[in-house]
Amino acid sequence: MRLPRPLRAVVYGTFYRLPLPLRRSIVRLVVQKYVVGAVVLLRDTEAPGADRLLLLKQPPGRGWGLPAGLLQRREAPVLGAVRELREETGVVLSPGDLTPAVPSAVVHARGWVDTVFTAAVPASSTAVRADGAEVLEIGWFGVDDLPPLTPSTARLLGHYGIGPAADSAAEGAEAAGDGS
Repeated sequence: MRLPRPLRAVVYGTFYRLPLPLRRSIVRLVVQKYVVGAVVLLRDTEAPGADRLLLLKQPPGRGWGLPAGLLQRREAPVLGAVRELREETGVVLSPGDLTPAVPSAVVHARGWVDTVFTAAVPASSTAVRADGAEVLEIGWFGVDDLPPLTPSTARLLGHYGIGPAADSAAEGAEAAGDGS
């Protein structure tokens, strides 16, 4: 319910006169909470005419996903992306090697936000490793020949026009007025 303009002005005027710590507490009580993660779309620079992505299989091993994880408290998204990429695949990049994807954040209905970055490396000279605990397998896959994906990975890749959910993500964006 939206308040009438005069009442809204009184409420906001009162709110902004409150001490900052009290305003923050009120916002934390009222506003939806989200978990924030970082995801990396790591592409192979050596795939002429074909786009390849680095994917990994994590326990319980029911589908393939992207290098990703939750941000630590007060961690910058690009630093979290670099950290997760290193931890899960052994690939060491600097924050300057990553570019925010377009869109750079994807808000999921179940209460989390993914900040998404892209990077590219030559697959033949980039060592990757699966530790056998957090990551079971790692591989490079063509975007036109993806292995079975986790549902969340399929939805996320769909936002970038990749994979089985690409058509439904584009239709959803157009229905919301986000398409061209």
